[in-house]
Amino acid sequence: MQEQEPLYISKRNRRGVFTLFFVSLALVFTPRILMYFSEEEKVEITIEEIQELDEKREYSQSRKFANFYPSKKDKYKIPEKAFDPNTYSKEKWIKLGLSEKQANVVLKFTRRGINSNEDLKKIFVIPQELYEKIKDSTYYPKKDFTNELQQELQRDRVTINLINLNKGELEEFTKINGIGPFYAKQIIRYRDQLGGFYSKEQLLEVWKMNVETYDKIKDYVFITKGELRQISLNNTNVNELNNHPYLNWNQANSIIKLREQRGGFKSISDIKESVLIDEETFEKLTPYLTL
Repeated sequence: MQEQEPLYISKRNRRGVFTLFFVSLALVFTPRILMYFSEEEKVEITIEEIQELDEKREYSQSRKFANFYPSKKDKYKIPEKAFDPNTYSKEKWIKLGLSEKQANVVLKFTRRGINSNEDLKKIFVIPQELYEKIKDSTYYPKKDFTNELQQELQRDRVTINLINLNKGELEEFTKINGIGPFYAKQIIRYRDQLGGFYSKEQLLEVWKMNVETYDKIKDYVFITKGELRQISLNNTNVNELNNHPYLNWNQANSIIKLREQRGGFKSISDIKESVLIDEETFEKLTPYLTL
């Protein structure tokens, strides 16, 4: 048997190599040949379709932006269904947008019963924006005035002179049926911290004050305008502001820093430029401020 050369390729293998070569060429060039002879499909887009695509893209981007930066207008929610404010829970009031402290004050009023949206509107911790959202969703069951009249006739009456809430003394407050020295002292202490009351409902902010005690007091006190001790924004200091019950140290300090930056305040509303002074704080604090 003759020894074959190292680079020798048999006839059969050569046929296989040529076949593989031509098959590879066919696989590479066939799609290109088909594309060359096929008619190119033309895509036409109108101006209206382009504008519609742009609007959809802008809307999508604005939604993403809104998710990262919620609008303040979305703070208060519309109730899911009609409700009786007298039976609404604290959790549901918070869900509508109130703080926990605001919800507790609302419950103090509703537990004793309110009969209309006018009564609801008088609850000073409910912002006007929230009231507008819920006023058409409220209902009030009819009351049985027979039992109420009987209770009114049986209620003990105390004959006393009306007391000026901002000038009343300890002895005067203790004359009110059910009001002892403890509550009288707390009322006077909080009055001094505030600089006077501008609303009877502020009594509910007094430490340990409850609705039952408030109901015993409110009909025997009155308030005269012009009796508040006001703080001069352009002359006050951080300690005086911090001592007011409606402000903490950070808020007081932010007002002083803002005054320094502005070179003085021209309007009381200028303090709202501080990110720490929200609308609720401003509304409560305004009667105690002057320039």
